[in-house]
Amino acid sequence: MKPYAYIAGPLFDEGERWFIETVETRVAALGFDTFLPHRDNPPKTPATVRTIFGNDKGAIDRCDVIVANLNGITTDDGTAWELGYAFARGKHGVGIFTDWRARFPAENEVVNLMMQCSLDVLVRSLDEMDAALIAWKASRSTA
Repeated sequence: MKPYAYIAGPLFDEGERWFIETVETRVAALGFDTFLPHRDNPPKTPATVRTIFGNDKGAIDRCDVIVANLNGITTDDGTAWELGYAFARGKHGVGIFTDWRARFPAENEVVNLMMQCSLDVLVRSLDEMDAALIAWKASRSTA
């Protein structure tokens, strides 16, 4: 059975959607089944908000790993909630932050400490993301 990955990240503009879809394509190519919120939910309307919340929460409950896009001036609040919930559920967390600037360099934090400490791995490129997921899969097959 393939491991299941929840792909989290902001979806508010074409660039964000392109990036998260690129992440999803790469994760799927590594042999994961994926949940991508904007693909796997109905269109957002006032009537579907609770359904979308339930679907997203349920997918995090079922996932083995969460891959969270943390890019942006600040991390998207929905992504932060998803990551925190996944952490509370004991899910393996991979955060991706490709901006070369650290948000909190004096404190040795790349992103907010609450998110950074919720991750098992923080990567700085898509290639590092691939390597982290390959290593995680390998560790599961030997456990």
